[in-house]
Amino acid sequence: MSAQTLAPARRQRGVNLEKWGWLFMRGSGVVLIVLIFGHLFVNLMVGDGIHAVDFGFVAGKYATPFWQWWDVLMLWLALIHGSNGMRTIVNDYVTHEKARKALVWALGLAAALLIILGTLVVFTFDPCAGVLEDGSMWETCQALGK
Repeated sequence: MSAQTLAPARRQRGVNLEKWGWLFMRGSGVVLIVLIFGHLFVNLMVGDGIHAVDFGFVAGKYATPFWQWWDVLMLWLALIHGSNGMRTIVNDYVTHEKARKALVWALGLAAALLIILGTLVVFTFDPCAGVLEDGSMWETCQALGK
């Protein structure tokens, strides 16, 4: 009887992107649960609840850096988390190499575009832009000097 000798498994050198993607999905999922439920609690349960959510409510939230960063972090994590999940699905089920690469690139571009646009909306939001004298925000904007 001859004994078969197996060569030891060789480790790849460099960064293991799949491992880091897997870890990101777990960590971002936990953080997203906190961010989303905090967002829902403040918007739907505090004060008058859903009846208080209007333009003025959003303008008031986006007047503070805390809520700007809360929503931007939620946006970034949700988009990266979702696009990474879609990338995993594409890699698992699309067998044609060129189609897979095209879909992964499209996912990355769509996520990047939405992250950029969403971040711009949150940080450049001006509740006084376009407010008319007969509007409900006129006094508030005048008090702010805008």
